[in-house]
Amino acid sequence: MKSEIDHSLVLKNVRNYINITDEEADFFVSLLTYRRLKKKQFLLQAYDVCKYETFIVKGCLKEYFTDYENDKDHIIRFVTEGTWTSDVESFAKETPSSLNIEAMEDCELLQLDYSSLELLFQTYPKFERWCRLIFEKNYIEFQSRIIKNLSLSGKEKYLDFLSEYPGLSNRIPQHQIAAYLGITPEFLSKIRQQLARE
Repeated sequence: MKSEIDHSLVLKNVRNYINITDEEADFFVSLLTYRRLKKKQFLLQAYDVCKYETFIVKGCLKEYFTDYENDKDHIIRFVTEGTWTSDVESFAKETPSSLNIEAMEDCELLQLDYSSLELLFQTYPKFERWCRLIFEKNYIEFQSRIIKNLSLSGKEKYLDFLSEYPGLSNRIPQHQIAAYLGITPEFLSKIRQQLARE
């Protein structure tokens, strides 16, 4: 089945950060496991241990945590094609996750477990740089998101979302976007109406 899977997107992701030979690419691809998820199916549920770094070939997922006291989900980010997702702390420390990662569309995924990742680093150490650069990029994005969430108006946050996730507003429900922005669906509707008038 591996031979039928298109690995071009994940290899493009790697080559955005490091140069790899065909031999190195083949070894990397041999460690990946293909998986499908149906819409609303969980990739990871809170309190489970995250066992994989997961690359999205097709589809969209949301990373979120649930405030059970107030019965509210807080969406941390959306992950779409060409992006990696996991609960990094749970994956690295083998501890229960605080996150849920749920498919918002039918998804096609490639997964790398911890032992395979370690084998990759041991066999081709340059992949450690690739991993570090992805973590740096994600950290910068998270830091930027926190600052924007604290400082921008609802309208500015929505415009930033449209820039950050081009085309995604047509793929997912508006109430999910509102949850990501930390505003009510009604307020988002008003923002959209205002922008349409402008």
